Amino acid sequence: MGKKKRSDVISKIPKGVWLLISLAVALILWTVLSFGKSTGRVFPNVVLVIQSIGTMMGRGLLLKDISSSLISVIAGFAIGFVTSIPVAFLMAWYRPVRYILEPWIQFIRNIPPLAYVPLVVIGVGVGRTPQIIVIWLATFLIMTVTVFQGVINVDETLIKAARVLGANDVNLFVKVIFPATTPFIITAVRLGISTALTTLIAAESTGAMAGLGMRIKALSNSYETQPMLLYIIIIGIIGMAAEKILKVVERKLTGWQEKREI
Repeated sequence: MGKKKRSDVISKIPKGVWLLISLAVALILWTVLSFGKSTGRVFPNVVLVIQSIGTMMGRGLLLKDISSSLISVIAGFAIGFVTSIPVAFLMAWYRPVRYILEPWIQFIRNIPPLAYVPLVVIGVGVGRTPQIIVIWLATFLIMTVTVFQGVINVDETLIKAARVLGANDVNLFVKVIFPATTPFIITAVRLGISTALTTLIAAESTGAMAGLGMRIKALSNSYETQPMLLYIIIIGIIGMAAEKILKVVERKLTGWQEKREI
C-alpha cells in the first residue's frame, strides 16, 4: 500500500520539476567535484565555465564554431538518412543485395571513424567535404542496420494478406512495409543524430578551421579546461534539443503505436 502511495505521489510531480531536480543534483555534484584537488582540474567551478562563454565570444569563435559544426552534422546526417533508407529496404527485400552488401556494412561499421579519416583527407583534401563524408559514413552505417532490422521484422502475415489482396511491390512498400517500419526509422534517426555528434571530433580532425570538435581538441592542447568543458556541454545540449524535436515528430508519426507507460 505504501509503495503504491509513493508511486502516486511521484506520478503527480510534473516532468519539468524532475528536470529541475536533476539539474540541481548535477550542479551540486559538479560544485563538490570542483573543490577536489584532482577533480577540480577536470571540473572547474560552474561559474568559471559560464564566464568562458564571454571569453570565447570575445575571441569571435563561439558562434562560428557552433554554426560550422551544425552545418557539417546536418549535411552529413541528411545524406546518411537519404542513402540509408533505400539501401536498407533493398537489403531486406532482395537477397542478392543483402548477400553482397551486408558483410561490408558490418565490416566497416566496426572501424572507428578516426581510422579512415586520413584516407578521406587523402582522397578529397581538407575542409568541409571530408567532415561531411566522415559523418555521412558513420550515420549511414548505423541507420542502415537499424532500418534493415525493422523491415525484416515486419509481420509476415501482413505481407501475405497484402499479396492476397493484389498488392504489388510498390503498394506493399507504401501501404504495409513503410508504416510498419516507421518506429525503426525513428530509432535509426535517433541513433544517427547521436552518431553524428559523437563523430564530430573525428570529422573535424580533417583540417577544419572551425567547429566544436576541432575547438575542443585545440583547447585541450592549450589546457584551457573551462572553455573546453563549455564546448562539451554545448554538444550535449544540441543532442538533447534534437532528441526533444524528434520526440514530437515521433508522437505525430507513431501515435497509433501502443507503448508501455514507465
